[in-house]
Amino acid sequence: MRGGIPRTVRLLAVTVTAAALQAGPAPAAVGPPDGVITWGTSAYRIADVSAARGYRMVVHTSVGGRSPRIRLSNAFGDRPVTFDSVYAGLQLKDAELVRGTNRRLTFDGSSSVTLEPGTTVYSDPLPGRLPAESDLVVSVHTPDAAGPVTGHWMALQTSYTAEGDHTAEESGTGWTGTVGSWFYLDAVSVRTDAATGAVVALGDSITDGWQSTTDRNRRWPDYLARRLQKARTGVKGVANEGISGNKVLADGAGPSALNRLERDVLSQPGVSTVFLFEGVNDLKAHTGVTAQDLIGGYRQIVDRAHDAGKCVVVSTIAPFKGWPEWDPAAEAVRQEVNEFIRSHRDEFDAVTDFDRVLRSPYDHERMLPFFDGGDHIHPNDKGMQAMADAVDLKSLECARS
Repeated sequence: MRGGIPRTVRLLAVTVTAAALQAGPAPAAVGPPDGVITWGTSAYRIADVSAARGYRMVVHTSVGGRSPRIRLSNAFGDRPVTFDSVYAGLQLKDAELVRGTNRRLTFDGSSSVTLEPGTTVYSDPLPGRLPAESDLVVSVHTPDAAGPVTGHWMALQTSYTAEGDHTAEESGTGWTGTVGSWFYLDAVSVRTDAATGAVVALGDSITDGWQSTTDRNRRWPDYLARRLQKARTGVKGVANEGISGNKVLADGAGPSALNRLERDVLSQPGVSTVFLFEGVNDLKAHTGVTAQDLIGGYRQIVDRAHDAGKCVVVSTIAPFKGWPEWDPAAEAVRQEVNEFIRSHRDEFDAVTDFDRVLRSPYDHERMLPFFDGGDHIHPNDKGMQAMADAVDLKSLECARS
């Protein structure tokens, strides 16, 4: 079993999709998608890459829909990068795809596309329907890639590499390397009915999923996505825009939450709600950040999201006593920030109290050992699920124009 879905159920879903993907021409693409994001990740500068290499990347979607599209990014590159072959299919096992599902993606009708530094591009939509909670595989080949690559280092998902262009192959034979990062790909969207929306989780390594089980989709936004698919709610899409080490106020591990808000959150299609859970890295860095500094950062994010017509759910900062950078001064700021969040609910559309969910009843500065992934700051799978279960699904559906 992969991604928490029984293999028989997953194969039934992809068989239906394989037939659907072969029916009819793709609708024309005009600019950004008018649908809903079903998967997303925060892109940043992660490494240098080699030319003539292929990347077969596995991503787990949330909401199902028709006419899937992907977004490729060269936001952090220092030179143009060309993609001469891009395909999307459904995973059978490892790098092997379900027969009949691997389809070439085009960009404004062309099978290749060149991205200038600092830019992104959406593919044309594929015909057919992508089921909810699919293991989608996007294969790209870059003949002349060089320099820093735009991607997401800590995917907690096994993807695959190949020398040469094997993107069109459904067999996994040519994909001999494995990698735990996503390269260039930062979003997948689908078209749904107009009433369907999405929530974007804006956060750090806890949201990114560190200490959750690799290849099992057990980050807290994954558990939330599974709840939403089963619930009677208009919010179905979930995008995980967490970056390990990320801060609200200062760049470092990727751009700060303030500096990446537009690209990672507000520019995504169909987003109705922003879920903000970030701040512990600002505190434990010991750079002199005060509670008022962090509260000011939250307020900026809320104001910008509200101006864009999005609702904002804010969470308290979780306990981290026992982590090497914890000290009483950082704890005092955390407590002050959390008290502000709890007592100023009118400034947000809703509040989720992850601090109370995760903390020990015997020591509120520490995480409950049952939820502790082992380093006293990152929850394990049980902790991730408890966080997702604590989210009031109705709070994600507030109306804002």
